[in-house]
Amino acid sequence: MNTTFISLLSFGFLLGVKHAFDADHITAVSTLSKRNPSLTGLLWGLGHTITILIVGLIVLSLKIAIPEKLALSFEFIVGGMLIIMGFSILTTLDTHKIHFHKHKHEEEEHIHFHSHSIEKTHNHYHQPLLIGLIHGLAGSAAVTLLVLSTINSFWIGLFYILIFGFGSIIGMVSASNIISLPFRLIPNKFGRMDKILRLCTSLLSIAIGFSIIYQIVK
Repeated sequence: MNTTFISLLSFGFLLGVKHAFDADHITAVSTLSKRNPSLTGLLWGLGHTITILIVGLIVLSLKIAIPEKLALSFEFIVGGMLIIMGFSILTTLDTHKIHFHKHKHEEEEHIHFHSHSIEKTHNHYHQPLLIGLIHGLAGSAAVTLLVLSTINSFWIGLFYILIFGFGSIIGMVSASNIISLPFRLIPNKFGRMDKILRLCTSLLSIAIGFSIIYQIVK
């Protein structure tokens, strides 16, 4: 391997790690389950890499660049996704609140106290994968694909995509674990603090989503 090739791959890896720490990526992952942050980051990175690989192969094969309007459309979708994710958290802030229901079993009336908290066995690991797929279309990923259009060798370009994707996976696994620390360190008895953290996360997601859309339409 020559120095230029190694430098290119190193740049791709570091750019992938940095890309994972973009504000919209961090915000999106922070709205997801904190029970298995490593898996969450891994699935996000895989989804992100799959999209970039598909679009990157098109760019490399046809020697084209992603049109600016199309890239902005992808950004708009990401902004909308962050807004929806933020509001989805707001609608579930009271799911840990314990309350009671009264109903009948065989003509006998019963009162049951319970919570609508999500059970530990009920996971939505498809969410980070889907979010990663969407994020792979937008942001600096589009800029990365513009770089690919300047690479003469198809195989070097392919290696670059894979290295970039690997870097983004490593970066997001690290970021997801860092983000999850406050949620994991707060005991369950501090429900109010957990609620405040989730509220802040949701408002941040909504704010960044609107900010992205505003930058596009202004």
